[in-house]
Amino acid sequence: MTCRIGFIGAGGIAGRHIGNLSGFDDVRIVAVADPAADRAGEAAARCGARAYSDHRAMLDAERLDACYVCVPPFAHGAPEHDLLDRGIPFFIEKPLAADGEVAEAIGARVAQARLVTAVGYHWRYLDTTEEARERLAARPARLVNGYWLDSTPPPAWWSRQDQSGGQMVEQTTHILDLARLLVGPVEEVFAFGGRTPRADHPDCDVDEASTASLRFRSGAVGAVSSTCLLRWPHRIGLNLFSDGMAIELTEFEIMVDVGEGRPVRGAQGDPFAREDRDFIDAVMGRENRIRAPYAEALETHRLAVAAARSARERRPIALGGATTAEVFHG
Repeated sequence: MTCRIGFIGAGGIAGRHIGNLSGFDDVRIVAVADPAADRAGEAAARCGARAYSDHRAMLDAERLDACYVCVPPFAHGAPEHDLLDRGIPFFIEKPLAADGEVAEAIGARVAQARLVTAVGYHWRYLDTTEEARERLAARPARLVNGYWLDSTPPPAWWSRQDQSGGQMVEQTTHILDLARLLVGPVEEVFAFGGRTPRADHPDCDVDEASTASLRFRSGAVGAVSSTCLLRWPHRIGLNLFSDGMAIELTEFEIMVDVGEGRPVRGAQGDPFAREDRDFIDAVMGRENRIRAPYAEALETHRLAVAAARSARERRPIALGGATTAEVFHG
């Protein structure tokens, strides 16, 4: 049996998934849709697929077993609803949307439809994350420090709050998701953000520096800081501290300090390939090992949206089961 896959969006991250899926014997990429016709054509040519400039035309013309949605934050909504209307399982790249309402509406329909879904929180598939989780089971984290200290991405939409949701929603969501996975649910967030004019980014209206204090249900506390002011990825990761143990996690390595030096181990394997394999297997009716289905990713999105709102309103935001719409508007 061959799993027939379509793509909505043909940017860089779509290319990575296309590369992985092209190496799977049980997958065939049959169609790629992107409003930029040349980009759709290039991606389709790479895998012998048909190209479309409109995703609805693709969905009407093709028989798909599943679809990847790799679009900017502001473009989420219509693709997912169109897939839900047709009962097509989907994998989407984070974040779920630029705001709360769009993600919440999709999440409600996903829960009702009970479709196979997955979201690209690939840090969950790192073997180093698995090691950290095993070690923390015996000695739970009590203090958490997270970082996304990096440059400003080039796409124009990234620097617009209404299009990207801001850095905490678009980038730092990976670190917030990792904290949730390893430490547990967050009950309250209090964030601050700042922005100053920059000549090289005159249209930027997202916070260029922010920090979010977190109170976890377990009693642990933490802070996650972000900036896009640099010209390079300075520090991106999560540090966790428990009774007699410190762990430093990045996308590429883990360091576990128990007072006997600072041994560092590199991550093994490709987490993107692992998440793709798990999604395809679940779509094909095999064991469902997906680590970030839509409902789980929605919990992380709620936290990111709450942090962004807290920074805007300069007050703490309690989560405690609130939907993203409630977090966003109060």
